[in-house]
Amino acid sequence: MNAYNKIISADNATFNGNDDIVFCYGHFNLIHPGHLRYLQHAKTLANKLIVVIRSDEELDKDSFGQHFTEDERAESVANLQIVDGVIILNQLTLDKLIDIVKPSVLVLGKEFEQKQPKYISSAISAVRKQGKTVFHAGEAHYSTSNLLHGNVLDIEKTSVDSFKAICKNHKLTLNTLQDRLNSFPNSKLLVIGDTIVDNYVACDAIGMSAEAPVLVVKELENREFLGGAAIVASHVRALGAQCHYISVVGEDSSSRMVAKVLEERGVSTDLLIDSSRPTTYKTRYMVENQKLFRVSRIKDHKISKNIEQEIINKLNKLAPDIDGIMVSDFVYGVITQSILDTISSLSKQYNIKLFGDLQCSSQVGKVTKFNGFDIITPTEKESRIALDDNESGIEWIANKLIKDTNSKNMLMKLGPDGFIAYNNEKSMERQNFPALTVNPVDVTGAGDSLFAAMSVSLSSGASLIEASAIGTCMASLAVQEVGNVPITKSRLDSHIVDILG
Repeated sequence: MNAYNKIISADNATFNGNDDIVFCYGHFNLIHPGHLRYLQHAKTLANKLIVVIRSDEELDKDSFGQHFTEDERAESVANLQIVDGVIILNQLTLDKLIDIVKPSVLVLGKEFEQKQPKYISSAISAVRKQGKTVFHAGEAHYSTSNLLHGNVLDIEKTSVDSFKAICKNHKLTLNTLQDRLNSFPNSKLLVIGDTIVDNYVACDAIGMSAEAPVLVVKELENREFLGGAAIVASHVRALGAQCHYISVVGEDSSSRMVAKVLEERGVSTDLLIDSSRPTTYKTRYMVENQKLFRVSRIKDHKISKNIEQEIINKLNKLAPDIDGIMVSDFVYGVITQSILDTISSLSKQYNIKLFGDLQCSSQVGKVTKFNGFDIITPTEKESRIALDDNESGIEWIANKLIKDTNSKNMLMKLGPDGFIAYNNEKSMERQNFPALTVNPVDVTGAGDSLFAAMSVSLSSGASLIEASAIGTCMASLAVQEVGNVPITKSRLDSHIVDILG
């Protein structure tokens, strides 16, 4: 059905009496994966999905901020194949529309279950006459099944077309982004965090052991890469910005390798030695491009007070001559509360931008430890862990997290669904950016490369949307090869030209 034919006048909202109808309700200012989960769940509850759109008048009255017109929002929702009809709520209230259409189910976000504005409670009462209300934001998930429903080239073309449309909508041209790249060398950044060495072991699969159900492989070769905060610093320098790196490493060959590689890459360093904690070392065993399993050598106890004070002294010494501090926290003990307090104080004293990334996929940590940062970059899973909430919709989670952390900007990373960029300074301006590489070779360093590109861009004067566009292209390059390899400014420039040129 043509999208325009799906848009129904609220004054003429009549349906076949045999239709089993489910209502969804919201502003739908920007369609992102969270909305799709919400709508997909609603569709399972009835055979006809009708989306009710809040009118421009309602949004203006509630001081919603910048938004697309009701007609544009209705058309955007109507273009979704899963949607059977769209109604713009103009003169009628939601409860009156429910009395007319008589849906069997009203689906609302989990955030309305405990706190209900009057118009929502009235709608719930209205639907109770013939049906029920369900509070559900859709299933939270951290992977995608897109490749089951189409070939890679078609899916990737759709993502690239979506990216181009976003750039066009925000008036981002190739020249605009290239100008931003050319300003990178003017930035001076300090990266602080946990150093990791990633060891990739290429194997040949032999088969199953005859003695026990154990997979047997033959080791062919191995290769070491810098990981953790060290690769973030490497990306920053490769992009052309000046970079100083502070971390704690062990008294071992790995730390010597890290120091040598960072020096070769032009990163100045302060690597503090702690003999009680060997340099974190992660070994991944692979057959072709498939990871079999990972073995990690980690000591994650907090650093000593002496080392902590030494880091604080170095931060105080370096602060007057830097534009931004990037905290790359893998929750292995380097980033203590005293260090965060010092960073926050120095930021205010010297007008230093703060960028925070916390990764807790296999360890315990909360991104809410970052307060007042210019940007934080949690995954959806990390966001839900921080708020202890696995049920609410992405929008509610994002709004709550950015408010709790008092952050100016935030990226909600959605894995294969890309990320949503939020600007807290412009009435929560938001934009979903797709992942441009839909069948990645290795996703290990995607977040690190994105964090580096975002931080360098923002410290160079880019807007959140400009930085996000650059970061999207950066991440798509990072996942196209095995292991963490620094991405240079010239390589990123060429990739952007390939996409937008």
